[in-house]
Amino acid sequence: MPYFLVGSVIVGSFSGETHVFSSPATQLTAYLIALPMAAVTGVFPLVRPLSVAAARALCDVRAGLLADGPARTRQAKVRTAGWFTLHLALGGVVSGLTLALTPYAVAVALSPLFAADWRFRALRLPESLDGPWFLVLAPVAGVAMLVAMAGCVAAAGALLAGRAPALLGPTPEDRLAAAERRAARLAVRNRLARELHDSVGHALSAVTLQAGAARRVLDSDAASDVAFVREALAAIEETTRRTVGELDSVLGLLRQDEDRPGEQDGPEGQSGPAGPCLDALGGLLARCGVPVSYETQGDVGAVGETVSREAFRIVQEGLSNALRHGLAGTPVELRLLVQDEELEILMENALPERPSVVRPGGGRGLRGMAERAVLLGGRTGAGPHEDGVWRLSARLPLTSPGTPGRATTGKRTSGKGER
Repeated sequence: MPYFLVGSVIVGSFSGETHVFSSPATQLTAYLIALPMAAVTGVFPLVRPLSVAAARALCDVRAGLLADGPARTRQAKVRTAGWFTLHLALGGVVSGLTLALTPYAVAVALSPLFAADWRFRALRLPESLDGPWFLVLAPVAGVAMLVAMAGCVAAAGALLAGRAPALLGPTPEDRLAAAERRAARLAVRNRLARELHDSVGHALSAVTLQAGAARRVLDSDAASDVAFVREALAAIEETTRRTVGELDSVLGLLRQDEDRPGEQDGPEGQSGPAGPCLDALGGLLARCGVPVSYETQGDVGAVGETVSREAFRIVQEGLSNALRHGLAGTPVELRLLVQDEELEILMENALPERPSVVRPGGGRGLRGMAERAVLLGGRTGAGPHEDGVWRLSARLPLTSPGTPGRATTGKRTSGKGER
């Protein structure tokens, strides 16, 4: 009605007619003028949420077929304007039918109850139609008009419901943005899952091994070996204390992602340190539950923070696998090499003759290590070899594009250490 009234004012100012609504031609002209104004209004971004709400409520269109949020792109605005114009155009026709045809059809149906001169004058019918057959057919004609009007309304609703997914549905840009949001959420969940798997999983494996060793000592004849039990309990205490700190760090990341969902810093939106780096490797090796032969080549301290953090997690997961599946009592050989703008991690451990049973739900560690390396532009490889040794290798570039905190190494020195 607002657009139609504006159109009526425009028509009246040019035609000079005092009563615009008295002429069907001027009404049709005002109606046609109203449609372009409705189309221009439909370009505004907030029209799409209102139109989507109307389509869901009035046309019973499933939510998944319609787009959410304001129209931002040109294609979305054009589609929304098309829907808005179609909606108001059909609405104008349906409004005219229900306002004008409903009382007329009722009057035709009830006309046999009134005098002939009144019904022909009120209904504007020629007097030649007067006769007994008119009295019989008039009620049928009135009901037919109402049925035809209901059919037109239903057809208009069906047309709007059919066009709503095409005009109000997501555009390719909307689908791309939704896919990017889903990928970002999935990346955050995967990152948190890797952090929890590597930190908590390793800690639980080490604690289980230390507690089992202490129990066996207490149950054996060597119960007087209090020093070993004390050392095992100290290792359990240190491991759980460190793991609680790492768990707090991961939960802090989760709260940070919830508070600032739109901000991203680094791979997968990492913002700030998400855990220990290579400078904490000494404490890990001392309390990991297996003997480790550790060797470095190059300036490991010059590795950037992000690469150092991911390298620590890869080493931690490799030690967890050696603890679970390696030959008990044999040392793990670990080498870190910084060369050619790349950090290489090499880890070897002997395998038992009978492979250990994989726990239900396990097997995510190798995939997590591979994901960490791929995010930095690197690669990993792991598997058994013919000499009965499990080998894990990872290559992480120090200057991967988009990696914050990266550092290039200059002159390198060599150093060796045994643990």
